[in-house]
Amino acid sequence: MTDSHAEPQPIPQGDYVAAKRHGGLIYTAGMTPRENGRMIMTGPVRSGQIETLQEAVTLACANALTAAEAMLVPGETLATILTMTVFVAAEDGFSEHSKVADIASAYLRKRLGSRGICSRAAVGVASLPGNAPVEIQLVAAV
Repeated sequence: MTDSHAEPQPIPQGDYVAAKRHGGLIYTAGMTPRENGRMIMTGPVRSGQIETLQEAVTLACANALTAAEAMLVPGETLATILTMTVFVAAEDGFSEHSKVADIASAYLRKRLGSRGICSRAAVGVASLPGNAPVEIQLVAAV
């Protein structure tokens, strides 16, 4: 595994898998800020609230990375994160989606160095499962 903390695999909240591998690509499900199945923060994200999201965004991103790393076989590492999609459940008029995504980007860079730098999309949505403030999905290459 890649710099793994031996974190527990995220538990799907429905009829899906946390990650799926096809050849050298790994696709994760959208991950919310759940710890041991419990949502640590609920939305929506409000203007001026970015600093309060650090823990929730980092946990959602860590869950996605853990799901991706669980698809590796012994001796493999993630070559790179190809892309990340950050869904933000934001109040009407919110415009700082990229700042929320920056928190996740910083986490990936810290964990994986240059292999964590990826393309990304930050998307505002009306709501997310479990009233999560954020959901993160990754595509990685082995």
